[in-house]
Amino acid sequence: MGEYEDTLNDIKATLGIVPGFMKALPEDALVQDWPLFKKYTGGQSAIPGKYRELGGLMAAANIKCPYCALFHTEMAKMNGATEEELSEIFFLASFTARWSAVIHAQLYDYDTFANELQQIGAYLQKTAKK
Repeated sequence: MGEYEDTLNDIKATLGIVPGFMKALPEDALVQDWPLFKKYTGGQSAIPGKYRELGGLMAAANIKCPYCALFHTEMAKMNGATEEELSEIFFLASFTARWSAVIHAQLYDYDTFANELQQIGAYLQKTAKK
């Protein structure tokens, strides 16, 4: 068998099917992308699966992709995300986008922002309950 056929077999063994959106990729692209997809979607990485998927859901919400939102919501649930966690992520995704819009609309100076963030971090560390 060739690399492409081996990849298709691995996808089927992992997912139960080879999704059409994967079959639509050029063969060489799928051969290259599948190991990364498998590792960072279903495998072990430095970030536990639930948190990877919650992060993916926040990104999906902000790029307004219904496919990604559905995928990451379901994968987050499969990785143990609760309805309460999902609800909070839905809010945080909008909260991040809203504050980004506010700061961008102001054309706020990035260096000033970074400096202020350093000051806030130092203050929070100093006043944190031990």
